[in-house]
Amino acid sequence: MRIRGTAAILPIAAMVLAACTPAGSGSPEASGSQAPASGGTASCKVGVAWATFQEPRYGQRDEPGIKAALEAGGAEYISGGDAQNKAETQASQISTLLASNIDVLVLNAVNPVTVLSSLQEALDAGIPVIAYDRELESDKVLFLTHDNVLVGHMIADEVTKVQPTGNYVIIKGDKTETNPIFLRNGMEEILKPLVDSGDITIVAEEFTDSWTAENAGNEMDQILTAHPDIQAVLSENDNMAAGVTASLGGNLDGKVKIGGQDGDPAALNRVALGRQVVSVWKDAIELGDTAGKAALELCKDPDVSKVTGAKARKTTGGLDSFGLELNPIPITKDNLQVVLDANWITKDVLCKDVTPGSVAGC
Repeated sequence: MRIRGTAAILPIAAMVLAACTPAGSGSPEASGSQAPASGGTASCKVGVAWATFQEPRYGQRDEPGIKAALEAGGAEYISGGDAQNKAETQASQISTLLASNIDVLVLNAVNPVTVLSSLQEALDAGIPVIAYDRELESDKVLFLTHDNVLVGHMIADEVTKVQPTGNYVIIKGDKTETNPIFLRNGMEEILKPLVDSGDITIVAEEFTDSWTAENAGNEMDQILTAHPDIQAVLSENDNMAAGVTASLGGNLDGKVKIGGQDGDPAALNRVALGRQVVSVWKDAIELGDTAGKAALELCKDPDVSKVTGAKARKTTGGLDSFGLELNPIPITKDNLQVVLDANWITKDVLCKDVTPGSVAGC
């Protein structure tokens, strides 16, 4: 999410605003709670509602980041569990969290519209809410994310550097969310002049239910049937890029230039192998840590505008709110050492099947 104009995202904005108008089991870590740090107190109870652990980052990076920050601050972590991308499951989990007398709710929403009744339930109870990595149409929550417009910009920038001409495909995330639109807006910053000049032709562009590799692969199969001559695919995350890669028979020769994001281990390995051009790395541990620290502040003062680093922003629907965004880093074959130095991935995983010395870091 970049705090800038959002005129291009009015269709989703209208949908979300309409829903806001008043009327008359995942990873092992995702269940249970974590006791406060030794010597700390349980005076701050933070509930976290997870949309999914489908992408490895949420259970392996984001959740440990939140837990560690809360433990260091003497707070108690309570997980609602993995909603498995099911809105009704998440609604039930949020109700259970609220019944646990939490002081702060960190909400990684399955669906930004259907979750609004649960959000209102929390706000009515005086519980401050952090919208984690997925925007909520509310002027009462703190939106915490990476700059997703910049992520989209980086994906398109790195791919067009190596493939400045030809037929392009864009595989977008779930149409019920705003992140796919932020990402697409960022891509447009790079693509528009190239499309206008005729250097690039976007032959297909699809939303993908639940961001799954399977759905993305099925979409790519259909696209290839209609357009067999494809030079590049811009995927809005690495999980969908995996489906695209499978549809391309593994893209073993790297002929089709693929971009993604999240820094998934398998995607970083594909980058090292030359089968994917870029994975924009969003340090999910840092994001989780930031969320945990923000929750600790909200336990003391529920005013989201006073959280360290919070800045005024407009929601997709135009509401005045506050957000806190972190910067992403594009990882290509030229800077793989960055993720190694950060202990994000081990060398054996990153360099699996890579010819030694063919890329820096392997």
